[in-house]
Amino acid sequence: MAKCPECEGSIALEENPRVNEIVECGECSTELELISVDPVELALAPEIEEDWGE
Repeated sequence: MAKCPECEGSIALEENPRVNEIVECGECSTELELISVDPVELALAPEIEEDWGE
C-alpha cells in the first residue's frame, strides 16, 4: 500500500511494483509515478508533451 501525495488516499500496488510504473489514485484520479520501491514513494506523473515535430 502507498499513499497518494495529492489526497492522502490509499493506493494498492501490484505484488512486484517497478520503478517508473504509472498508477492512478482511485480517490482523486491523479496519475502517479512510482519513484522508489523501498521505501515505496509516489510522485505526480510527468505530463506527456507533444513536440509537433519541433
